Amino acid sequence: MYKLRELSREDIPIINIWRNDTELIKYLVAPFRYINSEVDNKWFDNYMQNRNTNVRCAITKIDDDKILGLVSLTNIDFINRCAEFHIMIGDKQNRGKGIGYFATTEILNHAFYNMNLNRVELEVLENNIPAIKLYEKIGFKQEGIKRKAIYKNGEFIDVIIMAILKEDYKKSKWGYLYEFNSSYP
Repeated sequence: MYKLRELSREDIPIINIWRNDTELIKYLVAPFRYINSEVDNKWFDNYMQNRNTNVRCAITKIDDDKILGLVSLTNIDFINRCAEFHIMIGDKQNRGKGIGYFATTEILNHAFYNMNLNRVELEVLENNIPAIKLYEKIGFKQEGIKRKAIYKNGEFIDVIIMAILKEDYKKSKWGYLYEFNSSYP
């Protein structure tokens, strides 16, 4: 089984390897660019200075603290009670094992039940079918398309905008199970 913990500086060397992996980045909305460790250390410092509007968690196994992926809520707006969702499962051999499912539902539980957010939104490339299916399974709804918005691998790709509301999540089996299990010691 897996767990989330706050990102730490010790995770940065592994994240830097992932962010320089063209095969991984081609499925993410972020553009590929070569990133040195100094840039990622500054990125981490920026996160530490802005923890009030960002939650960045490492995904690990329960019995091993080695980072498997990264899941985040960013640009948290406490007035409108919304945030942006991001996820990255680093090594190819860890994809398709339920890590993304676990991390997504766990961070949504945190967003809706601990932070009292009302909406979590995301952007996903139209060709990232496994991610889209996961988001739909959990309850995200497509809200729009940014046509030909991202340039990847020599072509422009549509970006799908999806979101999930707290009321919908609470009605889903994931939200219900969390709420039910949290009610009892």
